[in-house]
Amino acid sequence: MFAAESLVKTLVEQGVEVCFTNPGTSEMHMVAALDRNPKMRSVLCLFEGVASGAADGYARMTGTPACTLLHLGPGLANGLANLHNARRAKVPVVNIVGDHARDHLQLDAPLTSDIVGFCAPVSRWTGTVSSPTQVSAMAVEAVQQSYGPEPGVASLILPADCAWSDQEPKIIAKQPMPTRQTIDEERIQEAAAKLKSATNPVLYLGDIAVQEMGLFAAGRIAKLLDCRVVTETFSARISRGVGRFSAQRLSYFGEEAQTELADCDLLFIAGTKPPVSFFAYPDAPSELTPKTAEVFTLGGANTDSAQGLVALADFLGCPADLVLATRAEAPKLDPEQKLNPGFVGLSLLRHMPENSIICDDATTSGLGMFPWLENGPKHEWLCLTGGAIGSGMPQAVGAALACPDAQVFALCGDGAAAYTCQALWSQAREKQNVINVVFANHSYLILNFELARVGAGEPGPVARSMLDLSNPKMNWVKLAEGFGVPAVSTKTAGEFDAALVNALATPGPHLIVAEI
Repeated sequence: MFAAESLVKTLVEQGVEVCFTNPGTSEMHMVAALDRNPKMRSVLCLFEGVASGAADGYARMTGTPACTLLHLGPGLANGLANLHNARRAKVPVVNIVGDHARDHLQLDAPLTSDIVGFCAPVSRWTGTVSSPTQVSAMAVEAVQQSYGPEPGVASLILPADCAWSDQEPKIIAKQPMPTRQTIDEERIQEAAAKLKSATNPVLYLGDIAVQEMGLFAAGRIAKLLDCRVVTETFSARISRGVGRFSAQRLSYFGEEAQTELADCDLLFIAGTKPPVSFFAYPDAPSELTPKTAEVFTLGGANTDSAQGLVALADFLGCPADLVLATRAEAPKLDPEQKLNPGFVGLSLLRHMPENSIICDDATTSGLGMFPWLENGPKHEWLCLTGGAIGSGMPQAVGAALACPDAQVFALCGDGAAAYTCQALWSQAREKQNVINVVFANHSYLILNFELARVGAGEPGPVARSMLDLSNPKMNWVKLAEGFGVPAVSTKTAGEFDAALVNALATPGPHLIVAEI
């Protein structure tokens, strides 16, 4: 048995059951090991950014890691953007990167690179196997490190000769995994005192505090204290829909976010940190907390902030039940109306199944859709946590693997979709129930807004051309069909509504172009 087989079997023992892979020569013994272990599901991705994005989506829905299998430094580099998003989402990922055999490294072959240096910016832990006998122990360490207690990307570098060695390391049985820290009673009491002494507190939530349990507890506190609950603009996973407490989502634009927080005297934080603007702007503050407000942090991403909010609500004597909004009904459709993101949101409000998953990589269009589904069918909304576009379609691959009975939607701008459209092939190969919506505005629309906001002057033809995707326009129907996914283009509200109904009625992946 190769040492690589011990690694795969040890990963399975630790609960890692899916590998998103784009291997090369250095990883062939891992490929053989995956072939010999049916308990590990292997999903081929045509691009490393799809593999890393899929691992992110899987972790967001399960809370447990999948692993990647990437080829040397250049393969890892191709996956860095979505590993960055996973790092920002604070989810567990075991990132396995093959390397040259140890005695080959000194020869400086063409693919030799600083893999540790590539891993460092996106990983909370990086380890390199230095001996075949370490393989299983290092695998356990990588899984444990991915759990945290602040979850994140754990990168394991595997030299080829350590994988092919017949020095058979012991397969390690299931080991205890780190868990998030429990917020202690003293901190709960301190938090309660802060809230009761504030005149206008705002509960500002992120991480697992914006999933169902944390949101409901925050809603209980808000009812007792008559205060607002605000979430990060881009949280990893927001539990939404009828029967769930709905919080305000902080605006993307810094000046709007400042206005939303301007009157608070206590920014009470659970699961995140004080908000900052996404970019720096001339003569504008980057920190969005009012200067007159006190900041109190109940717990960050290394704590169980959701359970902390429950304990705090109980300590305060908050009401156990909330009166929540009833199921929203979509207004009557004008089928000839020109399509816009709002009409797409209304179509999902009409037809989206309960417990769907939405992977939002649409930036401007996603923000336009978001309000319409506030009291729609129950769903989980996965955001673009790190701002690196190209996450939606890959995330959908992982989410569909994690929750095979759920309907998954990938909302993508046409610019973002062009980064990782290879994910369509994996969706087709795995026969996944994913509906990809590509908002085709034929532009990097958000950058047109930003160009005006940063004070760079009136754009000329060269500047406009660098933000324009209309010369030539991408044919998303042909692109999708080329990857094995049926597709249709829509320009009116009625056309989109009909296309959505058809896609929901037909198993397998689909792509709907929303010309906006």
